[in-house]
Amino acid sequence: MRLLVATRSGHKLREIRGLLADVPGLRLVDLNDVGIAETPKEEGVEAFETFEDNALAKATFFQKASGLPTVADDSGLEVDALGGRPGVRSKRFAPGGEDLPGEERDRLNNEHLLTLLEDVDLSDRTARFVCAAALVREPGKHRIFRGEVEGLILGRPRGWDGFGYDPLFFHRPLGKTFAELSREEKSRLSHRGEAFRALGAHLRSTQTGGAET
Repeated sequence: MRLLVATRSGHKLREIRGLLADVPGLRLVDLNDVGIAETPKEEGVEAFETFEDNALAKATFFQKASGLPTVADDSGLEVDALGGRPGVRSKRFAPGGEDLPGEERDRLNNEHLLTLLEDVDLSDRTARFVCAAALVREPGKHRIFRGEVEGLILGRPRGWDGFGYDPLFFHRPLGKTFAELSREEKSRLSHRGEAFRALGAHLRSTQTGGAET
């Protein structure tokens, strides 16, 4: 089975390839592999207020464009002291960062988050990473898988791996930020890991005769 991974993030693509590597007979392809060039139209696809709706919209868009079974995810950070922000706006949270390259945008988003939380005690900086992964095999036929992980937002970045808000997101049981985790630790603990392991289990079950809904 060929499965299109609908993302233009190299970091995310590597994570997903690792998380689905043990699904027998699965061949992951990306948008470049199938010749889908980036266009302004795709930027408007994720226009909804929930991770699930955005993931499904993106998977549906690229399934229609490619004709292939497609998986897409929407993920982000919810900070309790900010009423759940940045949420689905996580990627474009900081004013003026919308058109910046990935690493510069990440830096600006992190700086903006720290500014908003500068008067909030560490104990009140509870937050969670959320991921919704949508699988669209064909029009009208889809499944959605959700993963979450709880943490705290630190007062300064720690660690050099990861991307996005990883350097600020502190995982209390391990005493590390997500940017300090090994690749194996992050795959085991992360919101994306949880969602895509559930997707992998679903794919394996359908290969062995499980019911598809």
